Amino acid sequence: MCRLFGFRSVLESQVHNSLLSADNALAVQSAAHPDGWGVAYYVAGAPHVLKSVGAARHNTLFQRVGGIMSSQTVLAHIRKATQGELSMLNCHPFQHGRWVMAHNGDVPSFGQHRAALMERVAPVVRRYILGDTDSELIFHLFLTHLADEAELTRRGTPLPAVVRALRRTVALVRAVCDGDTPAERSLLTLMVTDGELLAAHQGGKELHFSTYKARCPERTLCPFFAPECEAPPKSGHVNHLILTSEPLQGENIWTPLREGEIAAVDHAMRFVHLGAGEVI
Repeated sequence: MCRLFGFRSVLESQVHNSLLSADNALAVQSAAHPDGWGVAYYVAGAPHVLKSVGAARHNTLFQRVGGIMSSQTVLAHIRKATQGELSMLNCHPFQHGRWVMAHNGDVPSFGQHRAALMERVAPVVRRYILGDTDSELIFHLFLTHLADEAELTRRGTPLPAVVRALRRTVALVRAVCDGDTPAERSLLTLMVTDGELLAAHQGGKELHFSTYKARCPERTLCPFFAPECEAPPKSGHVNHLILTSEPLQGENIWTPLREGEIAAVDHAMRFVHLGAGEVI
């Protein structure tokens, strides 16, 4: 299926290694996931989203963006299509205002249940669905649930509201679409950000997170260096959160998420790792 990458840091950083040069960077993985790519990064709190059909490793724009982009928040996706035609409208990540989401997985019975899911999307956001993927509709279901608790256009959305919206979205899709066999079960690994917080749900497709390194190569130079940079956080706060479908090479220490778990940071970089079904 697809591959995901998410990054949130107190320090504006380049992520070219994760996108381009690591042994299993997204550009490398796009050989097996050639149906499109997208990168969202934030500048002064505003998302910039670039997408294209085709393999990332052969795309000049992907190479350029991955090589020069520097941001505190990045969300990237490479696509192996399961639902929807090959078009830029169906490439992830999907954006609505400040909010950006990408999905790794599949809803096998989506064609049969698309209309029922669409009815549950609030009309105020339903009209912005432009493509024909399960992923885009799932994003708008998330926005619908989030809007029940927070204003979508206002900054500072509480992380608990985002966690609840993710849980409600996954539960709704599975209640409407899932059958009795494993082949009929929805796979809903989701990653969402508004540029200030970053949250990911492991919904049946692998996902790993890292909040610290074995040894930071910039420990003597970085003004944000803290004990949490080289050990599990004791204060509850971290300097970075990286999320990826497959662990990347380097000094980062990776932890796999089990199905139903959520890893996230809020606007103050307070880190949470929640068990299946757990909320804040």
